[in-house]
Amino acid sequence: MTTSLAEITREWGRIGCLGFGGPPAHIRLLRETVVERRGWVEPEEFEDAIATCNLLPGPSSTQLAIFTAWRVRGTAGALVGGLAFILPGLVLIIALAALFLGDPPAWVLGAGAGAGAAVAAVAVQAGWALVPSSYDRTPSRTRWILYAVIGTVAAATTGAWVVLVLIGAGLVEMAVRRPWRTGSNGSKGSNDLQSLVTLPLLAQGALTTAVVAPLAWTAFKVGALSYGGGFVIIPLMQSDAVERYAWMSDAEFLNAVALGQITPGPVVHTVAVVGFAAAGLLGALAAAVIAFGPSFVLIIGGGRHFEALRSSPLARAFLDGAGPAAIGAILGSAVPLAMATSEWWQWVVLAAAGVLLLLLKRGVVLTLLLAAGVGVVVALSGGPLP
Repeated sequence: MTTSLAEITREWGRIGCLGFGGPPAHIRLLRETVVERRGWVEPEEFEDAIATCNLLPGPSSTQLAIFTAWRVRGTAGALVGGLAFILPGLVLIIALAALFLGDPPAWVLGAGAGAGAAVAAVAVQAGWALVPSSYDRTPSRTRWILYAVIGTVAAATTGAWVVLVLIGAGLVEMAVRRPWRTGSNGSKGSNDLQSLVTLPLLAQGALTTAVVAPLAWTAFKVGALSYGGGFVIIPLMQSDAVERYAWMSDAEFLNAVALGQITPGPVVHTVAVVGFAAAGLLGALAAAVIAFGPSFVLIIGGGRHFEALRSSPLARAFLDGAGPAAIGAILGSAVPLAMATSEWWQWVVLAAAGVLLLLLKRGVVLTLLLAAGVGVVVALSGGPLP
């Protein structure tokens, strides 16, 4: 029985509206829908899809949503399901961007300053949560530590150039492992290279886009060159948005990150706030299209090759290098995020957020809402705001 596009719109739209809490929540809701409740995808195939999406650059939970919709109804299903998953949070975050950017009332500034002060702790928590599984499966713990340290330092000091470190770490690991030499007659190496054909194309596209428009380049990095989870987009965006092009202040960028965490759907929605700051509503929409576009291209064009990609030694080698560097970049992004705070009470909020997230294991949304509440109290009591 063919699944209708109306059903896909309803089911994936529901997940897009309820998907607070990042990739773990998205994966849980998708599995509940397509495996347990509707039986559209076999459990083993769903688990394989999770693993393969983690091999791809870009937001993995968004790619999983697009893939499962593609699996149910082909290209049309991928487009409809992917958009239904993305659009609810995108509409909400653009509306919030219009409220928080520009000249909002004092209580809004206070809420943004409070939530923004906590995002450095959120970055540490997001990166640290990725460490155990990545470290346990690495073929070389020495190289893993080296890649992670380099990624951390790069994110803390070089800003937008961290993308070159991520790609470089992957290429170094490929050179060390030389997986293309594993085939006895060269055919396996050829297949591996074909399974990774998107990587040089993405790099070429990135360079072309960089010449055409800074906002397009920033959004493209977010959607096509981020490895290791959604939070790696922060160092990819911060120096472009704040320092290089001055689209927004440090405080406004912190607000953007916080908004990406408290709205449903992928944290990549943060790029829409940057786009709004750069060029209004059209900038927000353009940034979102460019950031999410590569995920649709990768899934629709390569969904049938998922098994080959997952089993490719070349792909595995690249991600074994880029993955730890990305985790380091997430952790390193906490440094410029923390330094963007300017008031003494924000440091208190940051410390409290660290306790809530790292020691008491409270949720990100709850922590950011509490931090925003503190900021509102400070603003209404006449306290200093950034």
